[in-house]
Amino acid sequence: MYNIYLEENKLKYELNELVKMFLKPSEFQLVGEEEKHAAQITVEGISDKNRAKRFLFDRLREITDKKPDWGTLTGVRPAKLAMEHFRQGHTPDEVRSILKETYYLSDEKTELLVELCLLQREILKDCDPDAVGIYAGIPFCPTRCVYCSFTSNQVKYEKIPPYLRALEKEIDFVGQHLKNIGRKAESIYIGGGTPTTLNPQDLDQLICRLQSTIDVSGLREFTVEAGRPDTITEEKLRVIKDRGVDRISINPQSMKQRTLDLIGRSHTPEEIVKAFRKAKEVEIPVINADLITGLPEETPEDFDHTLQQIIELAPENITVHTLAVKRASRLIEQDADYHYRQGEVVRQMLAIASQRLRQAGYHPYYMYRQKHMSGNFENVGWCKPKTESIYNIRIMEEDQTIVAMGAGGISKMYYPAENRLERIPNVSNYEIYIERIDEMIERKRKGITSPY
Repeated sequence: MYNIYLEENKLKYELNELVKMFLKPSEFQLVGEEEKHAAQITVEGISDKNRAKRFLFDRLREITDKKPDWGTLTGVRPAKLAMEHFRQGHTPDEVRSILKETYYLSDEKTELLVELCLLQREILKDCDPDAVGIYAGIPFCPTRCVYCSFTSNQVKYEKIPPYLRALEKEIDFVGQHLKNIGRKAESIYIGGGTPTTLNPQDLDQLICRLQSTIDVSGLREFTVEAGRPDTITEEKLRVIKDRGVDRISINPQSMKQRTLDLIGRSHTPEEIVKAFRKAKEVEIPVINADLITGLPEETPEDFDHTLQQIIELAPENITVHTLAVKRASRLIEQDADYHYRQGEVVRQMLAIASQRLRQAGYHPYYMYRQKHMSGNFENVGWCKPKTESIYNIRIMEEDQTIVAMGAGGISKMYYPAENRLERIPNVSNYEIYIERIDEMIERKRKGITSPY
């Protein structure tokens, strides 16, 4: 057990998060002023955040012999930080030096961030600065995965229509309100949960409602999350295609049946293949596939086998997630230290992903991190050229107003002059959302403002 003293100030929380990148909570304790003489590490008298984090990083590295690839960065959006240095006028080489010397990033993560930022700047250079992203949430799934911390409910069909009526009421308000203040949609994303748990008629009505009420004259992309292969039918795919939706996501997570059973997925690898074939036959323009590294009992060889099968199915996008064990998931109840033990396995899996995806013609275009990720690594979106998702880039860059509707949706009002976000949350429980829909609308009336 290591005793660590962190001076009581505004830096204490971030410094404590940095400690957790090296040590399990069971391996250290923070001691108070009266006990700091017994501490192996003492951090005090340093007011500069980055200097304090480097000092702590160096001490932790000495006692653990570890050097996390993401250095002193404890936040979830490293690319946003790197992009800010580009906006300040720094050259790529200067940004590389800052990332390595100020934040202690590894060479590999430094190059990943620089590559992403250069690509994203090119993609976003002609975007309308006043356009918004639109998110509509469907908080229903066939089953709940063991690692899931999202708003996800397993319900009978009769529970769904009342939710959709409330969501439509919010959509109607948002569409009119945005028109009144002169804001158009740049992207629309129907997420969840699993939106394709809806039947074809309900899915069609939802898509039409969004398109008819929101100003889509400047729309650059429309995505429907079709994550669970067992919810995908040809009829639903034809609704999606016929309504002009150009992107879907089919999320295998793994192609190993034992893994799917362990994590609570109610489908087979064969159903995944069938779903991809149906989507290709219907000619959905862009298909994304989500995979997860660090799943229970999986080896690097298992992940490599999954990845090769998915590459053969030829999705335009492949997102490689690192398993994050969140407080709201069942997995953390089963094994609180799971993500600490998976570091080396995940490192190998991510190396396999980078090598195979680049060889297959994919390149990284966005990334983000989460708390409690196995090995403190990252999620990376890979894509074939010219198939990058604007919505994914925007929501991670946090440089755009995102209007999120539905249970669990958190709208983010962006103020560019101050580079600041204000959150406008909806309640996460879908039944309470229905009861309080007028309150959710009133929050948006007050919070979503004109760009002028």
